[in-house]
Amino acid sequence: MKRTILLITVIAAAVMELIDTSIVNVALSHMSGNLGATLEDTSWVITAYAIANVIIIPITSFLSNKLGRRNYYIGSIIAFTFFSFMCGQASGIWMLVAFRFLQGIGGGALLSVSQVIVFELFPKEKQNVASALFGIGVFVGPTIGPTLGGYITEYYDWPWIFFINVPIGIVAAAICYALLKEPEVKGTTGKIDWAGIILLAIGVGSLQTVLERGETDDWFEAGYIVFLSVTAFFGLLLFIWWELTTPTPVVNLRVLKSRNLSLAAILTFVSGVGLFSSVFLTPVFAQRLLNFTPTQTGLLLLPGAILAIGGLIISARLLQRGISPIVMITTGMLMFVVFSWQMSGYNLDVNAGSLTRTLIWRGVGLAMITVPLSVLAVSSLAPADFAQGAALNNMMRQLGGSFGLAMVNTYLANRNAVHRSDLVSNITPDNPLAVKRLADYTQFFISKGAGVADAHARALRLIDAGITRQTSMLSFNDAYLLVGLVFLCSLPLLLLASKKKKGTKVQVVLADH
Repeated sequence: MKRTILLITVIAAAVMELIDTSIVNVALSHMSGNLGATLEDTSWVITAYAIANVIIIPITSFLSNKLGRRNYYIGSIIAFTFFSFMCGQASGIWMLVAFRFLQGIGGGALLSVSQVIVFELFPKEKQNVASALFGIGVFVGPTIGPTLGGYITEYYDWPWIFFINVPIGIVAAAICYALLKEPEVKGTTGKIDWAGIILLAIGVGSLQTVLERGETDDWFEAGYIVFLSVTAFFGLLLFIWWELTTPTPVVNLRVLKSRNLSLAAILTFVSGVGLFSSVFLTPVFAQRLLNFTPTQTGLLLLPGAILAIGGLIISARLLQRGISPIVMITTGMLMFVVFSWQMSGYNLDVNAGSLTRTLIWRGVGLAMITVPLSVLAVSSLAPADFAQGAALNNMMRQLGGSFGLAMVNTYLANRNAVHRSDLVSNITPDNPLAVKRLADYTQFFISKGAGVADAHARALRLIDAGITRQTSMLSFNDAYLLVGLVFLCSLPLLLLASKKKKGTKVQVVLADH
């Protein structure tokens, strides 16, 4: 019974952290108006959390060993909970950004350390079950984040997006204080690698900022984006060199000598692109172009999320029966490609039923990737390296998500300009359909009492609004297709996976996305 309670608690803590990566997205305009800030400044609320997460996640293994895993984990829950409360109390935008960064520092452990705890709660023969159970929680988190944020903002107020974490965090900290114990086998650490920590913060922090802010500030047209891009490049190069040469690295990059872990990290990056970009594209498409409410949008995603739970459990069972993780990852990626292809063919007349059925391909496809990918990641690692491998995988998922969002945002803007130019070029006096449509609209407004000149101006505005909606629709089609192509082009990488030797059992570490 105690094990079950602890299991539910650590999974809930991980879900809480993952929900916070996307729950704020739909509330930015409300925050902006309430705090008297521009929308661009308010978007730093998302950026600050992502930067903190991606800096802290790779060093969670080191901090757990240095501070004691129990102390570090409980302390992180308390920090996350406290700064969640402070975010809701913030009276200015930059105060909110600062608290959001500190919240992300606390939240970094709630994913990676939770993985290892759940892993240890199960015997070796049932660790694939642990992977599936954890995967259920962390898969649902980013999916329901925007819907939950929209519901809270619509019916309450934006501070409750943060206040909702407080009771959950208090209960989680109390249960972990009572039930969580130090691991039987403790890792060893030497002196603190301050140079590695600083280089990691500079390199990864700069890269994350570029990915989060690039599209908003027109990429390399902004001087600070150019500066941070150069800083990220050299900072990460120095970080890699230092960590491979120092005897006490804060991030043990030597585990990447494992071909399967390196391959899994790349595929985790790709799955992060698919997970976060689809979670971003679908609610925006449904609400802006189809005029769905946040609740209706959540209902679109719900069946796919429910069936994904079944997919996670089935994938764990199939692995237990000896099905190759490579086969299952391939199947899941192809299912996501089908989802992307179907979404790229829809128009403004698509109904909720069609979208729901298509989103099932997404949910089940990503679920089929989750557990097998964790198997692939640790299939050639020593048990002592599991925690570091999981931490690196989590960082790659976060970076993949940021890269995916930056990619689709930039692509949407570019394709929007192309499609608008193409559509507008057809609105000419030589096009009888355009002339007829303009005449019909003008006549309609005249019939409603408008003057000829006013009716003509209104007709032009109505045509322009139609072009804008159609342009956005075509751009979303292209963006879905692009994400699908990323998955399709990644499939050949699976041929590089090392096959396990006969008679060896693959241990399953927890799903990292």
